[in-house]
Amino acid sequence: MTAPPACVIYNPHAGRGRARKLIDRVRVWAGPVAELVATEGPGHGVELARAATERGAERVIAAGGDGTVHEVANGLLQANRPDTILGVWPLGSSNDYAFALGLDRWWKAEGKVPLTATAVDVGRITGAGREAFFVNCSGVGFNGMVAFESRKIRWLRSIPLYALAFLRAMWWHYQAPALSVRFDDREATRPTLALTVNVGKKEGGFPITLGAKLDDGRFDYLHVADVSRWELVRYLPGLIVGKLPTNHPKLVSGTTSAVRVTGHTPLCVHADGEFFCKPADGVTEATFEMLPGRLRVELI
Repeated sequence: MTAPPACVIYNPHAGRGRARKLIDRVRVWAGPVAELVATEGPGHGVELARAATERGAERVIAAGGDGTVHEVANGLLQANRPDTILGVWPLGSSNDYAFALGLDRWWKAEGKVPLTATAVDVGRITGAGREAFFVNCSGVGFNGMVAFESRKIRWLRSIPLYALAFLRAMWWHYQAPALSVRFDDREATRPTLALTVNVGKKEGGFPITLGAKLDDGRFDYLHVADVSRWELVRYLPGLIVGKLPTNHPKLVSGTTSAVRVTGHTPLCVHADGEFFCKPADGVTEATFEMLPGRLRVELI
């Protein structure tokens, strides 16, 4: 049996059920002859993506939010078939990777804007015998707890969802332990509330690293030290529009090809909004490695 040229893997629960309502309508103009497969639970997208490559699918499309993209991308990367192309249909509560790919115009024009297949960078996290790939963003500390709180909120999407999760995390999970953070050959130990390590431009809907490029072989990072709760609230409007202070001594940004984080207390780390580790897992060290040009994607 010949495999179809494209396989669409969709999460029917993405976007608070929005994906289930939209998938048939989107399929008419975006992939009328593609095979359509629904995920049945967490992690299933990884298995489905691997199976699609084994059947010879030329394109594997993640239809859902960033969590669906994360699983499908990890399946493709684990299969290690570099010619397979990742496509994205943004049907989720947060579609940060679709934003980084420039798919806004393609989506609004219902596919009338042409897409190009291009090799882009991928991040890899390792620690305590674990490994995960991420295509858009990763975060340590407070960032992970924002992702944790966002999963409890069922009635909001996009920026309102993550703004509320941000405030909840600030109230319940404010901690700034001393972490040793190494960027390439520069290392320092300082109180760390949050660390963003991005391939793309957004994390949790917030445009934190708008200067990031998907194919420059560098992470864009933001290291947040022990800023007060009051400062967090004061800077939230700027965070929403991508305008944080550039001269604040406790907000340090830059680019790097590798990051290593070590602490005496267990870490909370997310990859594309999915947990790499939670504090209960007892992981105290994580390494972020850049894999240049590792994945082919469709973008504008």
